[in-house]
Amino acid sequence: MWILTDETTPPPTGVRWLTFAAQPSRTNSTRLNIVTEHPSLLCEDDRFHAIVLGRLRPYGQDYGLEQPGTWFLEQFHGAPTHFYSKVAGFFAIILLDKDSGNIHLISDHVGSVPLYTATEANQWWITDSLKLLEPHLPAISKSLNAQAIYNYCFFHCIPSPGAIYKSFTKLQPGEQVDVDLTGKSTRRNLYKPPYNYSPAAPAILMAECRQVIRDAVRRNIAPATGAFLSGGLDSSTVAGMFAEQQPGAPTFAIGFHAEGYDESAYARTTARHFQTTHHEHYLQPAEISDNFSAVAGFFDEPFGNSSAMAAFICAQVARDHGVDVLLAGDGGDEIFAGNERYAKQKLFELWGRAPTALSGPLEALLSTQLGELPLLRKGRSYIEQASVPLPDRMDSWNFLNRFEPSHVFEESFLAKIDASTPSREKRSRYEQCPSQDPVERMMYLDWKFTLADNDLVKVSSMCRKAGVEVRYPLFEKEVVDFSCTIPARVKLPGSKLRNFYKNSFREFLPETTLNKEKHGFGLPFGLWMKEQPALQQLTDETLKKLKQRGIFRPDFIEDAITNHKSGHSGYFGELIWIMVSLEFWLASRSP
Repeated sequence: MWILTDETTPPPTGVRWLTFAAQPSRTNSTRLNIVTEHPSLLCEDDRFHAIVLGRLRPYGQDYGLEQPGTWFLEQFHGAPTHFYSKVAGFFAIILLDKDSGNIHLISDHVGSVPLYTATEANQWWITDSLKLLEPHLPAISKSLNAQAIYNYCFFHCIPSPGAIYKSFTKLQPGEQVDVDLTGKSTRRNLYKPPYNYSPAAPAILMAECRQVIRDAVRRNIAPATGAFLSGGLDSSTVAGMFAEQQPGAPTFAIGFHAEGYDESAYARTTARHFQTTHHEHYLQPAEISDNFSAVAGFFDEPFGNSSAMAAFICAQVARDHGVDVLLAGDGGDEIFAGNERYAKQKLFELWGRAPTALSGPLEALLSTQLGELPLLRKGRSYIEQASVPLPDRMDSWNFLNRFEPSHVFEESFLAKIDASTPSREKRSRYEQCPSQDPVERMMYLDWKFTLADNDLVKVSSMCRKAGVEVRYPLFEKEVVDFSCTIPARVKLPGSKLRNFYKNSFREFLPETTLNKEKHGFGLPFGLWMKEQPALQQLTDETLKKLKQRGIFRPDFIEDAITNHKSGHSGYFGELIWIMVSLEFWLASRSP
């Protein structure tokens, strides 16, 4: 039923435009436009057209299939409901059924290649980049989604399946979406590891951990490869194993002339330990002013993670040194229990397991005026927080939970949204996890909301803007699967973050790396905004424009600026970054 009617790849962009017709003999035939910027391969057999975006390989094997699309179709035909365990890599796949006309969209386990879909009358659209498609869309298809803007303010990004435009949806990580010719769709979660914990001895499991990661790094090394290096556990592991394969491997770090933010010394320690060819760049406030608008507007949708700027500058430095591919360390904390919130929430979970004979009277006592006494106030606060179930409890400090929505947003905007949507979507993902262990469930939640919807969007987009391909060895499917064979109590005994991982690499990584606290490429925007007149002016001018859009209440924006100036530079600096980034993105689409 689907017939390829047109194919173009105009140089030098590399953008591919495929047009299919469901019934080409009809004048009102349904037209499907597939527009992609990721490397793609098109193939077909008697039943399907297949478009493979990104890098696909057989599970447990290296990249390098001569015909990945043909290989995938063989797996799909052989086991259409169980093929997913046989595939690995970082990819998205589009299948067009020639007989039924159904469309099947399939994402990798972490959704590293985005897919947006929309229908408009007899025109259908599938793309991995909204900004490529925007010039060709009718105005109605670019109507802004108020709920997506609210979700952006909650998450600092727009999680799938929502999208910034009302007519579009996004493919979620590890998902298959089937769409028929009427536009009816069904969604199926393909990636839910069984959490079958291994009975092997710790020494064997630690050796296996090192080997599975060593294989993952090796698989992702290409000519002209470099590596991000923040000096943390993950980037140091990747850089070290990269240097094993390629002595003198180039590594790249970002530094800040700001106390509490600069971690370049840790990166230098790792570089010396593994004898990499190390490059540092100290980010300057002027670089934020010069690049803020372009960086914010480059994303397909509003994106508010402030470390995007550091990722872009670092990737740009790597590109200037002849690097075509960068290895990133993202993902390790979310599979080996490295985020502080996992340990913190374990403490709160203890309250739910306390005997009612103890918890009931204690809660009653602390709810009285005695609970206001200094010695008892912490206990009262603990019970109040512990009484909120996961995953909602993790968002207690989200600014949309600290302020009344009516104080933040215009009334006309609030009338278009459901403020409960972000929490409901997080609960749904949390409950999908096959494990009942709260630490495993928090990590499973983070695979989507922290990695797929946020961190990978940030790094992939910024590397693309810099002209570099990025790869994520620590989140190869085999590494994630292996992590799910290690019990949470071993990955995180008590409050010892990354305990299993650290023990696995104790003879490999420098001692200072093993003992350092997690940080990354955090940006001192709030601090610099106080000190740099040019940055203050840029922020003030941008927020004045945002006040006119009917989203935020002008007095809320003014309060955020005042609170930032009064001393809360970190918290309110991040809030201001989110708002400024939103305005820059909106201005790039509708000045």
